[in-house]
Amino acid sequence: MTRVIVVTGGGTGIGKAIAARFAADGDQVLITGRRAGVLEKTAEEIGGTALAADLSDPAEVARVRAALAERFGVIDVLVNNAGGNIERHGGSGGVAERWTSNFRANVLTAVLPTEAFRDLLNPSGRIVFITSIAAFRGSGGTSYGPMKAALHPYVFDLAAALGPRGITVNAVAPGLVEDTEFFGDTLSEERRAALVTQTHTGRAGTPGDIAETVHWLASSGSGHVTAQIIQVNGGAERGR
Repeated sequence: MTRVIVVTGGGTGIGKAIAARFAADGDQVLITGRRAGVLEKTAEEIGGTALAADLSDPAEVARVRAALAERFGVIDVLVNNAGGNIERHGGSGGVAERWTSNFRANVLTAVLPTEAFRDLLNPSGRIVFITSIAAFRGSGGTSYGPMKAALHPYVFDLAAALGPRGITVNAVAPGLVEDTEFFGDTLSEERRAALVTQTHTGRAGTPGDIAETVHWLASSGSGHVTAQIIQVNGGAERGR
């Protein structure tokens, strides 16, 4: 049965891999994010639909909700993938400005769509958040880790609230994932080697690793799995 899948931050990297995985099943996939050109290119590649919006803006989220309601009526899976470390990519200003920027990029872009779309979810629907190993281990002094960690209790509360409707709510916490824009050109070979050494699998993650986990969490086989934070980082959270 064809489902309606919404993936935020679906234009590149992990979000693109997730969107492509569902599209390969024949599902109707809508990807959203800030960059219209990137989204449209990905949508054409995977056979999905693109809708550009700043998901940290309540008015923009309301516009997306209206479009979803008009086009699909209901949705089956919401994947909150949008985010990134603003401080790593040129974030400036004082502490308040830097923390607020990462709050908008990582918390509001997940919470606002979830609250706006939750009544559109079908019974037995699925919500999956993409958080980070940094929520457990810290993020080198930036506000990124704390912002991702803020989503974990939200997952727990939301799972309790939506469970009676048959809706599950979980999160996936990746570690180092290559072929994404997260690090840009800031990751040195020495730092990459150190991060890989921390894994038990001896390799960096791929967007496909995360996509397969999300795909399973959205399947009927995971119907009794909710309020969980699934770490997909090769055991790196345990370190060596």
